[in-house]
Amino acid sequence: MTDHAAVIAAVAAMRIETPSWAYGNSGTRFKVFAQSGVPRDAYEKVADAAMVHRLTGAAPSVALHIPWDAVDDYADLARFAAAEGIAIGAINPNVFQDNDYKLGSVCHPDAGVRRKAIDHLLECVDIMDATGSTILSVWLADGTNYAGQDSIAARQDRLANALSEVYDRLGDGQRMLVEYKLFEPHFYSMDLPDWGTSYAHCVALGDKAQVLVDTGHHAPGTNIEFLVSVLLRFGKLGGFHFNSRNYADDDLMVGAADPFQLFRIAHELVRADAIRPEAEVAFMLDQCHNLEAKVPALIRSVLNVQEAVAKALLVDADALAAAQQSGDVLGAHAVLMDAFSGDVRPLLAQMRVEQGLDPDPIAAYHRSGYQQKIESDRVGGQQAGWGA
Repeated sequence: MTDHAAVIAAVAAMRIETPSWAYGNSGTRFKVFAQSGVPRDAYEKVADAAMVHRLTGAAPSVALHIPWDAVDDYADLARFAAAEGIAIGAINPNVFQDNDYKLGSVCHPDAGVRRKAIDHLLECVDIMDATGSTILSVWLADGTNYAGQDSIAARQDRLANALSEVYDRLGDGQRMLVEYKLFEPHFYSMDLPDWGTSYAHCVALGDKAQVLVDTGHHAPGTNIEFLVSVLLRFGKLGGFHFNSRNYADDDLMVGAADPFQLFRIAHELVRADAIRPEAEVAFMLDQCHNLEAKVPALIRSVLNVQEAVAKALLVDADALAAAQQSGDVLGAHAVLMDAFSGDVRPLLAQMRVEQGLDPDPIAAYHRSGYQQKIESDRVGGQQAGWGA
């Protein structure tokens, strides 16, 4: 696509959800460095998410993590979000931090623990109903550390039964995205270790179940754009948890570690016409910010996704197809590299001006005084963070 107006229109229509937990204190296994101005409850997280949307025009929803974002009245939280100009996005259950889940949640050998975990997943569907959310985002930490610790086959049966019960509870317009992770917290077997296992369960469940891809959840060298293309082909790519990693699931800012990988993924999405909201691929960030300030880090992340998508939209599809058809290996690669090497920042700045936004959202944030305001206002109470 070489029509710059069309590129602007396509990028402007894309929606990128921010995660409530990224606004809180989070870090590594070794240390979480607390920052001034961090939200103390779900309402303040929503307010920060709304600020990201006001400056980027691209992040109109915020994902919740339950019980980290538990409130007495979820409908009231949804009304507050709407007043701030955004909506409640995906609901993310937590079935990995309770002591009962030491040996798993829905795959636990004890039926009572499985019942507790399933009931929490069902509670999260209730929260979807109350907030207007359409997505239940399921990640399970279930697995084993030692050979023989539990039956791999039995755990798959328990997993299928639990997902089926929750799936049957989904209402009209609601869907379940099933995430996977190669390893961690378990190191012998994860019950949902890869996209193929997630895909198989989603196929068995039905049309309302789709795969959620987290860019940090794969073995080193995994060709993520390949699996994206395959899932798109079968209509089972439900969404992304965008982030970056250097070694394992680092949850660094998307596009920070390997911007070329993000571009390659964006190219497959553009090729399949999947960046349109109507395609119903949920683009979500899943990051933690230990050293950098939270709100500007999320603004920068939104910009990184937009830049990768804009470059992908500028790929000369006709030239690429001709080179591929003729077997011109270097020529085809050069078409992609030409698009990746281009500077799309002026084009995106123009897009923001046309939207009535500041062309530089990061600079606009620093000028806004918002950081100073939240640091002075949010004094006292318990800052939000992992597990809170």
